[in-house]
Order: sequence, then C-alpha cells, then structure tokens
Amino acid sequence: MGENRCFLLVHPEISRTKYNFAGIIDNEPLELEFLWTVLQNAGFAPHIWDGQVETQSFAERLAELQPAFVYICGRTRQEGFMLEYCKAAKEQGAVTMLGGLHAQHNFRRLMQPYVDYIFTGFDPDAVRQTACGASPENLDGICWQAGGEWVTRAGKPYDIRRLPRADRTQFYAHTDRYRYLELSPCAHVRTAYCCPYQCSFCSRNRLNCGVYTARDIADVVDEIAEIQCDNIYIIDDDFLFDEKRIRTFIRLVRERGIKKRYVCYGRADFVASHAALMRELKEIGFYYILTGLEATDDAHLDRYNKKTDLAANAEAVRILNETGIHIMGMFIVDLDFTAKDFRAVAKWIRRHHVRNAAISIYTPEMSSPQFEEYRSRLITEDPAHWDYLHVVARPEHMSVKRYYMHYHLLVVRLFLRAWRQGVYDFLDYGFFIRSMLKNLFRFGG
Repeated sequence: MGENRCFLLVHPEISRTKYNFAGIIDNEPLELEFLWTVLQNAGFAPHIWDGQVETQSFAERLAELQPAFVYICGRTRQEGFMLEYCKAAKEQGAVTMLGGLHAQHNFRRLMQPYVDYIFTGFDPDAVRQTACGASPENLDGICWQAGGEWVTRAGKPYDIRRLPRADRTQFYAHTDRYRYLELSPCAHVRTAYCCPYQCSFCSRNRLNCGVYTARDIADVVDEIAEIQCDNIYIIDDDFLFDEKRIRTFIRLVRERGIKKRYVCYGRADFVASHAALMRELKEIGFYYILTGLEATDDAHLDRYNKKTDLAANAEAVRILNETGIHIMGMFIVDLDFTAKDFRAVAKWIRRHHVRNAAISIYTPEMSSPQFEEYRSRLITEDPAHWDYLHVVARPEHMSVKRYYMHYHLLVVRLFLRAWRQGVYDFLDYGFFIRSMLKNLFRFGG
C-alpha cells in the first residue's frame, strides 16, 4: 500500500447565518491555489474544499478523502471554524496545519493540542517542506509543538516574485459562484503583498513583516492574459500606489490587446490627483475602484492617520463618477458616533452621488495597539463578531442597542437608495431587504 499523499486545503465557510455577503461577493481562494500548485509539483495529491461554494460538507469531504495532511486558512471571523475543522482532522489522524491572514498576527490564539503547525507567513513552500519532513527549526514563520510546549520561529518578509503561477482548477470548476457583485465570474490576481500606508485602524500594513513587495508588472499582465475569465479582481491592499508601475500596466494591456474588466483598491488622494490616469484606466477596462473614504469629517480622517482630507475624498468621487468608473466607497461608523454622525454619513453619500457604499462598524483588530486601547470596553470575545458588522466594544455616546438601531437604519436606507437606482439588480432584493429589516430589530445580526 503506497504512502498517503492526499492533502486537503480548506477555506472555511464565512458564516452559518444568512446575514453575510454570500452570493454578492464570493472570493476565489487564491492562497489555496498557490499551495495547490506547489504541492502538486512536489508529488502530493491536493484537494480544495471551499466552504463558500461547496455543497458537500467538510465532514463528508474529510471522511471521503482520508487525507494525510489538512491545511486550513481564514480570517479572524473564521477562527472558530478553523479550529473546529482542525480538531476533526486530527481526530481522523491527519497532520494539521493552520495559516492565512488571521494566523499571521494571532497565532497564539490558535495554539491548541490538535494543531500541529501554524504558519505565520506567505511562503507556500514552507508548507511543502513541512509535509516533506523538514525540521521546523530550519524554517521561518512557523509555530509547532515540542515536548508539550509551543515553539515559535519568527517570520521573514516574503518576496512575492517567488510565487508560482496559481493553478486555477478550483476556480474554473466554480465559475458560477466566484464573483464580485455583478461581475461574474471574477478571478483574483495578486501583484503585491502588504500595504505601504499606515492607517491606524488597519492591520494590513503589518502583514509580511510590514514589508511591501511587488511583482514585475509585465509578469502580472502575462498572467491576466492567460486567465480564462473576463473579470479580474486585483486584490492588492492598494494597487494605485506607484504611478510609473500603473502606466506600464496600461501600456502593456493595450499592446497585448487585452479586453477585460478590472476591480482594484485605490486611495482617494491618489485618485484625486490623477484624473487623467483614471480616464486611461477606464479605457482599458477598470470597472470598480474600491476606495477607503472612511469618514465624512476631517477629525476622524486625522484620527485614522489617513494622511488625506475630506476635500480629496469628494474630488475622488467626482473624478470617478465623471470618468465612468464605479466607486465602491468604504466608510467606518465609529464607536464615538452620535445619531447626528450616522445621518451625516447618509447625507454625504447622497450629496456626492456615491452609488455603491460599504459601511463597516469600527472594529479594533486583534493583536493591534487599538485592541489594547479598547480592551476595557470589549463586550464580546467571540472572533466571529470580528466581521465589521458587529459591535465588539461599547459605544461612547449611546447604548449598544441604540447604536445597532442607527447602524441598521443607515444600511437599510443606503440599500433602498441603491435599489431605486438599479445598482444591485442581480440580487434577490426581497431576500436582502427582509434580512436587513430582521436585523434592524435583532440589534446585532
């Protein structure tokens, strides 16, 4: 009987409630596809189970495959699922591994007896080497158990240029599910790791040991040309960063005659100061730019260390609307909000014609300085509530119940406005309106 080379790669479900973005934004599991490529090239038999899209349960897939290794990744809100799956895999006799964004900064929360290894970096080859029997003492960015104690080796910055081209077998098998709003299917491309900015509320700038690293843009264009999908989501924390690099991207896309639609993140101040460049991006297919507008007053922008101002936000919205690129304006409702502040967000969005708006509740990231600031105000320690839809710390000026009421009223108001404008015509409006109204009275989702 041959050696078991089966390797199950797992992206947990997002939520077991209906109050989430399933069917609106379903992300290709690109990290697992990188791992798939590395493991397959090393002679393993990788399989991906993605809880967003699978009809078979994790327990059923685990029993069917009987894998020798199980690797599970996820974000903070998925911690409970990650550990649940890991425990089940260990009970079946698999070597268990955890990784992903949550593990990078919160690995100590994952140190359980049924977890064998925790990876705190981006290097997929570290997973391969571990599965091939390499000593963890010779690897960077790994935690493991030795003599009943956990041992941690610090990570090192990973050069994204070392990444292989992802095998997209999983994506092509589920093109009916992976989407970004009406862009369906929508494939992911990563061109850089880490965010080069220092916004205080965000932990993305601490990923990859805080080191920004980018791929050669010609290699990125080559990959996009190869992907059998007309919609591309560039998932960098900020793609609109290096003007020279973006201009090279535009030139190469034109020279190759690539006709696709693109989604990316970009700061408002960059958009506001590059109107002509935005027009060129529109010409080559940029469809959505996700912009962290965050606040509708300069005081909160300063507090968040955005290094920009409200005038830049307004100018960015104006330029994108004028250019014809859809803006997804991302806002934070802070825990110091009054009823007037909630109304001000709605008014600013209407006044500046922001058709697509995402509203997040201020959530201090675990293992961040902000988390320590808010520790005495925490009202929950359930990681599932770190989804930016739940209040995790006491508001300053009102009860939790009243805060939720104002938040859900704002969300419902903006959703109904988008409905009237036909923004989300691909959705079952009735289902989402009923869900929102239900949560309005549940005060918490």
